[in-house]
Amino acid sequence: MNPRLSDRINNLPTSATLAMAAKARELKEQGKDIIGLSLGEPDFNTPDFVKEAAIQAINDNYNSYTPVDGYAELKDAIIHKFKRDNNLTYNRDQIVVSTGAKQSIANVAMVLLNKGDECILPAPYWVSYSAIVELAEGVPVEVRAGVEQNFKMTAQQLKDAITPKTKMILFSSPNNPSGSVFSQEELQSFADVLADHPDIIVVSDEIYEHINYTGQHASMASIPEMYDRTVTINGVSKAFAMTGWRVGYIGAPSWIARACNKMQGQITSGTNCIAQRAVITALEAPVSKIQYMVDAFAKRRDLILKELKEITGFKTDSPEGAFYVFPDISDWFGKEVNGHKIYNATDFSLMILEECHVATVSGDAFGAPNCIRISYAASEEQILEAMRRMKEVFGKS
Repeated sequence: MNPRLSDRINNLPTSATLAMAAKARELKEQGKDIIGLSLGEPDFNTPDFVKEAAIQAINDNYNSYTPVDGYAELKDAIIHKFKRDNNLTYNRDQIVVSTGAKQSIANVAMVLLNKGDECILPAPYWVSYSAIVELAEGVPVEVRAGVEQNFKMTAQQLKDAITPKTKMILFSSPNNPSGSVFSQEELQSFADVLADHPDIIVVSDEIYEHINYTGQHASMASIPEMYDRTVTINGVSKAFAMTGWRVGYIGAPSWIARACNKMQGQITSGTNCIAQRAVITALEAPVSKIQYMVDAFAKRRDLILKELKEITGFKTDSPEGAFYVFPDISDWFGKEVNGHKIYNATDFSLMILEECHVATVSGDAFGAPNCIRISYAASEEQILEAMRRMKEVFGKS
C-alpha cells in the first residue's frame, strides 16, 4: 500500500482471475508448459459474419464519437433480442450500451448504492461483484451455498439475509464460477420473498445466457411483478466469443437507465463505434449461428467431469451452464503434497500451477473458500493433458 494513493485504490483487491493469468504468463515466459484453465474466455474465434460487419463499418467510415448510451440501431437490436430470447419488452430509453458487462454492473452499483447500503451476493459470485459494491461504498453481504446444494441460494436464505439496509441483490445465471442455473420456479421463489421488500432492486447478470445446457433460460425480469425492479445485464463476450470487443448492455427501468447514462457520460462516454456496428449484426442473427460453440462446451463439460471424478479429493456437481466446473477440494486442507502444505483453496490453486503447470483460480475470490474454478474453455487435448497431470500429483480415486 502506498500512502500517497487513495484509500479507495489501496483497499481494492486485484482481480484474482487476472492475477492468476499474469502468473501463468510469467511462468510461460520462463519456458514452462502452462495449460491455462483460469480465464473465462472462449477459445473460439469471433464468428466470420460478425467480423465482416466490423470490416464493413470501417469501410463505411464509422469513426466518430458515439452516443453515450449506444447507437439507436444497436438499441433496437438489443430490444429485438430481449423480446425474442427473454420475452422482455423494453424501449430505447431503457437500454444503455457500455464498454463490457463489467462496466454495466459498475454503472448500476454506482447509481443505486449509497454508503452503507447492503448488496446481497449469492455465493459463489463473480470475482468483481464484491469489489464493485465496495467501490460504490456499499456493503457486500455473502449468502453461501456449497456443492451439496448445487451452489444455489434458497429463498429462505435470501429471506434471512435481508435487512433494513438491503438495497440491491446481484447474481448471475448461468453462474460464474459454478455453472449453476436458476430455474423459473427458483426465481419465482425469490420474487415471492421480495414481494415484502418493494424497494430492493435485483441485478440479474445473464452474460452466459446462451451457454446453457438445460434448454431453457429464465430471466428475473420476465416475472411480471419483478419487471419494474430488475436490471438485466448482458453482452456478447461469452456467447459470441467477443471478449476483446468490450460491449455490454442493460435493460432496466428508465429511471435507472437514465442514471447509468449520466454516470457513463462522465467516465467513458460511448462504446467503440466499430464494435457497436458488429454487435448489431451479432444480435440480429439467429441464436442457431452460435450453437456449434455451445455444443462444443457441453462436450467438454462432460469430458472434464468424467476426468475430475477420477481424481482423489475432488467433489463436483454437474454444472448446467457457462464453461466452468467448481470442485470442492476441502478434503485436501491440512495435508501436504510434494512439500506444499495446503491450508486453503489459494494454496491448492498455486500448488496446481507450480506442480502440474495448470492455471486455475482459488474459490476464495468467488466467496467460496472450499473450491477452485476450472475453465473448460480450452481444447479437449488441453483438458485431458491437464487432468493427466493432476492425476499424477493427487492420485486416482
